[in-house]
Amino acid sequence: MKTYYDLIDQTFEFPTREFNVEKNELMFNNVPLMDIVKQYGTPLKLTYLPKITEHIEHAKLLFRNAMKRYNYKGNYTYCYCTKSSHFRFVLEEVLKNNVHLETSSAYDIQIVRELHKMDRVSKQTYIIANGYKRPLYTQYLSEMINEGFNVIPVLDNLKEIEAYENTITADTVNFGIRIATDEEPNFAFYTSRLGIRYSDVNELYRSKIQPNEKFKLKMLHFFINTGIKDSAYYWSELSRFMYKYCELRKICPDLDSIDIGGGMPIQTSFQFTYDYQAMIDQIVESIQWICNKSNVPVPHIFTEFGSYTVGESGAVIYKVIDQKLQNDKELWYMIDGSFITQLPDSWGLGQKYIMLSVNNWDNPYQKVNLGGLTCDSHDFYNTEAHSADLYLPIFDQEAEDQYIGLFHTGAYQESLGGYGGIQHCLIPAPQHVIVDKDEEGNLRTRLFAPEQNSEVMLKILGYGGAEPGMTELEATEAAEEREEEAELVKEEN
Repeated sequence: MKTYYDLIDQTFEFPTREFNVEKNELMFNNVPLMDIVKQYGTPLKLTYLPKITEHIEHAKLLFRNAMKRYNYKGNYTYCYCTKSSHFRFVLEEVLKNNVHLETSSAYDIQIVRELHKMDRVSKQTYIIANGYKRPLYTQYLSEMINEGFNVIPVLDNLKEIEAYENTITADTVNFGIRIATDEEPNFAFYTSRLGIRYSDVNELYRSKIQPNEKFKLKMLHFFINTGIKDSAYYWSELSRFMYKYCELRKICPDLDSIDIGGGMPIQTSFQFTYDYQAMIDQIVESIQWICNKSNVPVPHIFTEFGSYTVGESGAVIYKVIDQKLQNDKELWYMIDGSFITQLPDSWGLGQKYIMLSVNNWDNPYQKVNLGGLTCDSHDFYNTEAHSADLYLPIFDQEAEDQYIGLFHTGAYQESLGGYGGIQHCLIPAPQHVIVDKDEEGNLRTRLFAPEQNSEVMLKILGYGGAEPGMTELEATEAAEEREEEAELVKEEN
């Protein structure tokens, strides 16, 4: 009977630069996953930090090649979209690569301040401040601008600029304007709720920015939900945006930059095909062609890649803890975690991930469904959720363990799942392991966070004497004191 390795090898181009098998065990970027499983156990989340740097370098190369090919006179600036993953270890790896940041909320700014204290961010680092801004956000931005940080608030509504008029004391404030793009024809709405509509942009500049000596409009911002892909919709919206840029550039000499957002795709299956260089070439060529036609200088180009930066660095590894045959035809492999709580995009958006067996590659295979631990009927991952039928090794549960991995899970999952909070059925957040390389190129691992424990959950829910504002250590100490008191009561009785 054919083995699981035979199936993967015949179905896909395998092994790949990222995945290979040694001694019937899966390697992820040459990381021996079973060694990590044996050391830390499951369920676990894994972040391979060098992948982040690899993607940043790749994107810079794409734009460098395109600008050289078309003799493009503007500069390219890579920004990381912090909402994709706010973790310190991610930001530290990102900022090793001389890149800049894009923020979405007031609390992002506090992270930027912490990074500045650590000398990871300088006052010259671009902080592209996006999002619909409430008073605390505009307050933080004003304070940073007054202190000399290189902050560009991207105006998302017509009244936002009023928040800066009386709070900013710096001599110059550079603004951006986000333009509200039309959505795809099959979307629920015609136009994005984010940004300022095309017909209002010129008037906003003339009435609110141009008359103020310290205000300058430096950037127009463009983003569509479907991301950067070769479709008539994308090229139509990009062209419309660039014609607006050219129109505004003729009345606003300070305007010299565009932010084309994020949306560069990542690999979600082995059938993934995307010509990154061809797409970037066409973007640069289109921008230059429209500017030349309109007789205006080409703009500097900013991007704010999030998922592309960090997505392929992540993996989640589970152990199969049971096999259940339902209706005499549906075979379920039950895992020691939950898709709903730990990979919310997989059920909330039907997001696909690369799914592979971690071990037992020399075993025969069978079609399966994967079931999570919660009592919710949607806590599963099967053919409909995946890009193809799910097959995994047949194994003897009494004699051997079976582990599976879902890969390229590094963006958004922790924040969408409410990291460290209360999850459905009180499923704990899994442990998180960081994989890096030392100066000699040797792999090293460290535990970023252990599996969430009951004391943390009790504290959040207000049980067991835990008070709001207690640290995890204080909550644990309080629980230990209660246990000691209970033991004394037993002894006295």
